[in-house]
Parts: sequence; C-alpha cells; structure tokens
Amino acid sequence: MTDSLFDKLGGEPAVDVAVDIFYRKVLSDESISHFFDDTDMDEQRAKQKSFLTMVFGGPHEYTGKDMREAHAPLVEKGLDDSHFDAVAGHLQATLDELGVPEDIAGEVMTIAASTRDDVLNR
Repeated sequence: MTDSLFDKLGGEPAVDVAVDIFYRKVLSDESISHFFDDTDMDEQRAKQKSFLTMVFGGPHEYTGKDMREAHAPLVEKGLDDSHFDAVAGHLQATLDELGVPEDIAGEVMTIAASTRDDVLNR
C-alpha cells in the first residue's frame, strides 16, 4: 500500500503549518488580501485544513461548500485568473519554504491547478 499525499506531506501537523504560512502570505499580498476582508480567518484556516486533508487522502471528511459555491461571491467581486495565479504562487512559495520535495510539491500544485475553473466558476 502506498502512502497518501497527506502522509507524504507529513500528515496533520504539516498541513496545519502549511495552511498557517500560506494564509500569512496571502493576507500580506495587497492584490488579493481584500477578498478576505469579511472572512473569519480562524474559521477559514480550519476549513482549509479540513479540505486539504480530504483532498490529499487524509483521515478527515470535509463537509463545507463545493468550490464553485464557496468562491461565487468572490467571482462577483472580480476574482479572476490573475488572483488565482497569485494564490497559486503563494502556495508554491509555502511548499518551497517548508522544503517539500519537488515531486510531492508538484502533486500539490497539480491538484491546485485542477481547481481553477471551479474556483473561477467557468
């Protein structure tokens, strides 16, 4: 049996640290931080940790909104490819900062890229 991506990344502690670093980067980026002005960031971090754990094959089940529903209000506020690219860049920078091996980081980035059309409601 092969390890899930969740296990390869280091499990819950690794996802927790990555999400916290990721949101620090996102919230310090003036080109995208305004999308989070009305967001409870503690709740957002918890949802993201649960979602990523599920997507990466971990032991939790995400029960939040689907990608299209969750991001529809942001698309109405102008969320577009440039914003998606900025967020993806912060994700890559987080993986680099944490020293995630290139092949594993590539798996994460492939999953992230696969969400573009749903996030942007296309």
